[in-house]
Amino acid sequence: MANVVPGDGQPAPAAVPGPAAPYPAGWEADVVLTDGSTTRLRPIRPDDADALQAFHVAQSERSTYLRFFASLERLPDRDLERLVTVDHRTRVALVAVSGAPGTDAPERIIGVARYDLVAPETAEVAFNISDAHQGKGLASVLLEHLAAAARERGVRRFVAEVLPQNGRMLAVFKEAGYEVRQRTEDGVVQVGFDIDPTDRSLAVAADREHRTEARSMRALLTARSVVVVGPGPDPGPDGGLAARQAARVVEGLVPEARAGRITVHAVGVGDAGPDANGVSHHLRIEDVPGPVELAVVALPAALVLDVARRLGDLGVRGLVLVSGGFAESGPEGLARQRLLVGIAHGAGMRVVGPSSFGLLATHDGTTLDASLAARPPRPGRVGLFCQSAPLAVTLLAAVERRGLGLAQLVSAGHRADVSGNDLMQFWGEDEDTDVVALYLESIGNPRKFSRVARRLSAHKPVVVLTAGRSGHVVPPGHAVRPTRAPRRTLEEVLRQSGAIRVENVHQMLDVVQLLAHQALPTGRRTAVLASSAGGAALVAEAAAAAGLVVTGCVELLSEDADAARVRAAVERVYTDPDVDVVVVVRIPTLGGHDPVLRSEVARAAARTGRTTVACLDDLHGVTAELTAPDGDGRERTVPAYAGPEDAALALGHAARYAAWRAGGRGVPVHPDGVDTRAAGRLVAGLLSASGATDGAPLTLDPAQTAELLAAAGIHLWPSVRVHDADEAVRAAERLRWPVAVKTTVPALRHRADLGGVRLDVADETELRADVEGILALAGEHDPGPGVPPLEVQAMAPHGVACVVRSSEDPLFGPVISLGLAGDASDLLGDVAYGVPPLTDVDVAELVRTPRAAPRLFGYRGLPALDVAALEDLVARVSVLADALPDVRSLELNPVVVSPHGLAVLGAYASVAPADRADAARRLARP
Repeated sequence: MANVVPGDGQPAPAAVPGPAAPYPAGWEADVVLTDGSTTRLRPIRPDDADALQAFHVAQSERSTYLRFFASLERLPDRDLERLVTVDHRTRVALVAVSGAPGTDAPERIIGVARYDLVAPETAEVAFNISDAHQGKGLASVLLEHLAAAARERGVRRFVAEVLPQNGRMLAVFKEAGYEVRQRTEDGVVQVGFDIDPTDRSLAVAADREHRTEARSMRALLTARSVVVVGPGPDPGPDGGLAARQAARVVEGLVPEARAGRITVHAVGVGDAGPDANGVSHHLRIEDVPGPVELAVVALPAALVLDVARRLGDLGVRGLVLVSGGFAESGPEGLARQRLLVGIAHGAGMRVVGPSSFGLLATHDGTTLDASLAARPPRPGRVGLFCQSAPLAVTLLAAVERRGLGLAQLVSAGHRADVSGNDLMQFWGEDEDTDVVALYLESIGNPRKFSRVARRLSAHKPVVVLTAGRSGHVVPPGHAVRPTRAPRRTLEEVLRQSGAIRVENVHQMLDVVQLLAHQALPTGRRTAVLASSAGGAALVAEAAAAAGLVVTGCVELLSEDADAARVRAAVERVYTDPDVDVVVVVRIPTLGGHDPVLRSEVARAAARTGRTTVACLDDLHGVTAELTAPDGDGRERTVPAYAGPEDAALALGHAARYAAWRAGGRGVPVHPDGVDTRAAGRLVAGLLSASGATDGAPLTLDPAQTAELLAAAGIHLWPSVRVHDADEAVRAAERLRWPVAVKTTVPALRHRADLGGVRLDVADETELRADVEGILALAGEHDPGPGVPPLEVQAMAPHGVACVVRSSEDPLFGPVISLGLAGDASDLLGDVAYGVPPLTDVDVAELVRTPRAAPRLFGYRGLPALDVAALEDLVARVSVLADALPDVRSLELNPVVVSPHGLAVLGAYASVAPADRADAARRLARP
């Protein structure tokens, strides 16, 4: 799989002269291939010459011919030096390498991708993939990362020359989602395509990401051969806990090992003989017969790196590290953790942990218990993810008390590698899982989380509990970027993704047991079947608070109701056509249970598919008493709750999720006239001219801000800054009367209520009086160095003033906000947030979310305003912010929305170099 770049045995292309860029460490990435294995990508270095020559010599004659259009047994020294010496700007090369860093064996190159600039914004590309690694999607991954690097350097188009028989390479270009044009000339296929992301190319990359990460997780969760590594019979003072952990893991694997369903090896675990309880014991890792799919390691941190290197030789695909001593112990531990991940990925392994509780999974009747659990949970159809080991203990205990079954449990510990995103990719295609629950102590990549969770939520419910409402909590050991985002940003990320957010473990399992055992609600209309009028009233109140609508269908059953009356009441409830969901509450004052009511409710709920929750006597969780088969023979259980409030809250969450899933999520917004290329060139030029390298934001002047907005198709109304009344009069005559005059003092510039803004100024006399009043009001306030104290602007049509903002956050990326202007919004926080990329549905919801939004839709008889124009503006800001991370902040204030159009009267922008967390790298190094 290869094509030629002029210069590989041919004259080098003309490159734009300039100094070499520093080594771009930000381009380093760990990626997952289509077989679920991992490899590392990085820029090529001069010391790669020997590895590149070895890679070339190992290639087949056909691969060499397809790459160079000629047979070359060895690369000439001159060409070899040129190939490994690049400037990371006009000549760029990425290599895929395998092999563990820190070992005596050198890294092996298994793939190369490069580009050479041949014209402004155009580069010629070439790829060469190891024969042994073809068919694993490596060329597609390299193309994706090379295109991302090229866009950073201002390249917008790739061209290539490919031999017609090189069908694989042509397919890589076409399947990447770009609009590829090709023609054949002199027996060579000339290929060209723009590399700016498109909806299709982004969808292709997301689909490839989904498939590869799902496959890597499947390899872990369906492993049928396991090696457990402990510190040995004499663990020393630092190995006592690790020894007990290793012994517990082996104990959990024994039942399946005895049955012959899982092959289990133990190294350094106890002092058992060579074969005990179905477990093969070994003195050294090298004595274990490979291949082995999964390794569970419990060792003092100082010993883990060497063991990880040796496990790679066994063909291990996943390493579960239950012991700690890494990032939580400080900078040295964090460095050790990063090296561990590098070693694992170089050997093709994924890492779960450190400080993991392990993993549990049931598949095809076999339970893989590679965990510290005293006993595995009963099998079920719920996928459960958490991070810290202590929390896994709490979750498993709560799951057992409720009788809830699990399909999988994965504890990621400090999630040095495997995270909730990876598991969601797996659950998206796992037929054994119906409901997903995540307890997240931190979110390392919220943008990717939102993308993956939205895809999963479209067909499976995702219930999320976070350690803190803001997402600003960073537990020890979690390597998370800082954030400046508003505390409600995480809430918006979860809402956009369709996830069901809950407040605590109790609520999480309340919702999960409902979604796992009942059909989704078809609506919010609620019937109540209660044992007393007082109980029915409490249920109605709780249901209304949960967002449900209680209909007139309220059936009361006294404690002494006979079987016939019970059956009749249940029948009336479940045959009412105006009922979507049912809440059943029986709290007898004298104790005792009603078996007829239990069985009748269970059968009616299963027969009709009508979503039902119950609060009955002493039942709790998933019980046999409330279980019955549906029409297809599948067991359905009405979940039982401790109180009506819990039942109604869970039902409300389910109803909102069902409505979200049934509603269209829209299409990505692409307003006409948005030129992100022009905006990117402007920002890059401004940053280059300023020499900004320390990350300090550069504030744009009004002309620069207007130019940036114009690239997004946003018109900023012109204004003139003046010093005195004479200049103000000349400006007004130039702009045409009537005008607005306002102070540039930040504290007063938008405060018409305080006199800082005067509107509808119709003539010179009025203007001079207003200028005098504003200058007196501003008093000793300083508008800023070199900023005139006044601004004159043509009057816009009357309407409602709004504020639209975007800001680039190190953790969340771009965050968009919208609020109506004024103290009420600012002081009371009446602001809506969105995290791009947004769809047209997201934009519409964003505009309608603020409590003051009714003012835009004809409030109290006033004319309705041009909401479509406001939505278009929000969409443009969203696209600009999503495409340009270097736009640190943008504020449009005020935006006056009138019945016919809107006017952007003020804008303020700053730019600074940014490094977005999810930039094109699919599995970034920690």
